[in-house]
Amino acid sequence: MDKAQLILLGLPIFLFCSDLFNLFTPPPPKPQHHRPHQPPHIPHQHRPAMGIPETLDFPSQKSNVLGAIGYGNTVEINFCVSCSYKGTAVTMKKMLETAFPGLDVILANYPPPAPKRLLAKVVPVAQMGVIGMIVAGDRILPMIGIMQPPAWLNSLRANRFGSMASTWLIGNFLQSYLQSSGAFEVHCNGELVFSKLKEGRFPGEIELRDLISKTLTKPSIVTGSF
Repeated sequence: MDKAQLILLGLPIFLFCSDLFNLFTPPPPKPQHHRPHQPPHIPHQHRPAMGIPETLDFPSQKSNVLGAIGYGNTVEINFCVSCSYKGTAVTMKKMLETAFPGLDVILANYPPPAPKRLLAKVVPVAQMGVIGMIVAGDRILPMIGIMQPPAWLNSLRANRFGSMASTWLIGNFLQSYLQSSGAFEVHCNGELVFSKLKEGRFPGEIELRDLISKTLTKPSIVTGSF
């Protein structure tokens, strides 16, 4: 038998044996398919149509009513410079300019009464005169016709350094007291809004803001002839 005959005879026999083997062999068990864990179904939100632009809902912002009334108005804060009230005045100025944009806030010194101002100018002259007498009183007094120095000058010259230091400190204290007014006066468009001289205290930031707001929003009465 040649090779062609062997192939033609062996191929049917191989197919027949393969069928018998598959017939008596039990089928393999079916694999169990495990479904992977899926997150809970979340419904998709409704998307707007392509032709309609999507708008975001932002909370409506309230217009700053207080800021709209600041333009064209003036607030003047007169305070005592020698009392170290400048820091408080600058703080109030920044607060008012922030609360009322466009508001013109002017800072100025509140001078003491005229008698105190005059005495404040005399104190330095008297201060330097006493120190000069302590240092060279024995030569100055004979020049003006006083040959015998008074007893108080002798007592001061007994301790020259202590006397000059005390005269300098007392004179500076008196001058600072006479130049101070203790005032913190707030005027809005020429109208007195708050007075530390009357109230005896400083205004609070919220209190001053409310007072300025009431003054600016106060309706003006216009009288006309009919």
